[in-house]
Amino acid sequence: MLSISPAIAQTFAALLLAHVLADFTFQTNWMVTHKRKPRVFILHIAVVFALTTLALGGVWQVALAVALAHLVIDAVKTWALPQPLRNGLTAYLCDQGAHVVTLAITAAWWPGAMAHGAWADWAALALPAVIVAAGVIMTVQAGGHAVDMLTAKFRDQINEGSGLPDAGRLIGQLERLMIFLLVLVGQPAGVGFLIAAKSVLRLDAAKDDRKISEYVIIGTLASFAWALATSFATLSLLEITQSKP
Repeated sequence: MLSISPAIAQTFAALLLAHVLADFTFQTNWMVTHKRKPRVFILHIAVVFALTTLALGGVWQVALAVALAHLVIDAVKTWALPQPLRNGLTAYLCDQGAHVVTLAITAAWWPGAMAHGAWADWAALALPAVIVAAGVIMTVQAGGHAVDMLTAKFRDQINEGSGLPDAGRLIGQLERLMIFLLVLVGQPAGVGFLIAAKSVLRLDAAKDDRKISEYVIIGTLASFAWALATSFATLSLLEITQSKP
């Protein structure tokens, strides 16, 4: 099995957690909408720097390098791309992929970053929890953005009636969280029962309107696919970091 050094794994996990917190937890919808305003853009980069510094236990030099790389990647997406591309799923996936690659390169270049920080004595013990926390955010919050972008072009063509406000978004978050937990506890077969339950409860209610049915099916399959991909990626990272070199 592929293995990586504990130092690289600890640094990468810390950087990844800081990244997903900055991009999906501490970056509000208002910040995303107004990101082309310089002060909002700089605020986001400052949050990236602060969270990365905190995650590394005060190693601000590495955090500064990560923040500058984040600035370049986000600047390209924010100002270099035309709006139709900038707000699309492809740009979103490329943006996040570029960030993750940058974090991996940073961890490989400065593997001892965690060892020089305030959390050095607890890094090995906290590694599984850090990986799981990052995985949850990627699965639940990042997945929600991806599904929203994929289904956006269909949203104006349907009328979902008098459903509860934001209920669909919450349902998606809960189902992705359940898939994540099922995969991590070694019971991925339970996802099949989750699909069956949602088919009965939601798809059956939309069966009389073909547009709504297709919209729900697309969103459901995308949500499940994202959750399975990020859940198994998290599980693989856990296994890699726990394997003996």
